[in-house]
Amino acid sequence: MEKRLFCSPKQSISFRFGDASFDLLTDFLINLNKRNKDNLNSLSKCSGNFKDKRLMEYIFLMTKELTLDPLTGYHAIELLQRFMVKHLTDLLTTPTTHCPAADPPRSYEDTIFAKLKEKFPLIIFSCMQLASKLSLHSHIIDNSTAVRFLHSVGYNVSKKTVLETELMVLKGLEFRLNAPNPLTYVEILLEVLGHNEPSISVEHLYHLCHHVLQFVTLQRDAIFESLLVTTTQRVNPSREQREKFVTVTEDYMLLGVAVIAVASFIHYVQKWEQIVGELSHITGISSRSISDFAHVTLMHIVRTVA
Repeated sequence: MEKRLFCSPKQSISFRFGDASFDLLTDFLINLNKRNKDNLNSLSKCSGNFKDKRLMEYIFLMTKELTLDPLTGYHAIELLQRFMVKHLTDLLTTPTTHCPAADPPRSYEDTIFAKLKEKFPLIIFSCMQLASKLSLHSHIIDNSTAVRFLHSVGYNVSKKTVLETELMVLKGLEFRLNAPNPLTYVEILLEVLGHNEPSISVEHLYHLCHHVLQFVTLQRDAIFESLLVTTTQRVNPSREQREKFVTVTEDYMLLGVAVIAVASFIHYVQKWEQIVGELSHITGISSRSISDFAHVTLMHIVRTVA
């Protein structure tokens, strides 16, 4: 009897698309499912705050300019989100000798944000540099490349400053850099889909999924707002509904299957229901949830190109 993969309750490594064995895929899927659930159970109130459209565009353009693998860009986004939330929390809750406790709170916060504004471009680049060092498919951004690139975009910094910022980010992340990102979920789910349904040519979906994921990332706020309205059936969802919906915006397993569903609708509309059903079987996410997310995304795509 043919083995079929599904999520049921190990560390991921990168591999070339289409080359993973059944056992490796099983471990990947179990590990990603567990990490996704762990992440959803420990979300910060600031989740998603550093996924602004302009910031995402900046990171995607940087990834392209430095000829890095797209996975590196998505990984950098996750490192930046995690670092900034922790860094700001530490700064705002730990008074320093430079900002006495007697200072007005507003003035203290303004000082912190002013200093952070100066460092922010370099922090973004440090996250990209760290992500490049963890990728098996991209060249590593060394300090010489970093200085040249930063100079080319108007930031005159030394190798020492680049190294110090990278170390600051590393310490802020407590040297925990193996953060899951949406593209990893898409790639693994595509691998599993191809294994379970050999009649579906997932190779043709692969590059289209990259474009769909980038679109969803850049249109994140608008798409999730539409999805919230769809799921609650309320034009003006309540505060409580919005708070509960945060887990949906950070659910990478749901995002992964929705991206594949959108790409499938565009490329294999005749097999769309079959693919959605199989994605539901693989992940345990209902076909309705996958379809709702896919329909909302397709609606936004149509509006953009119309």
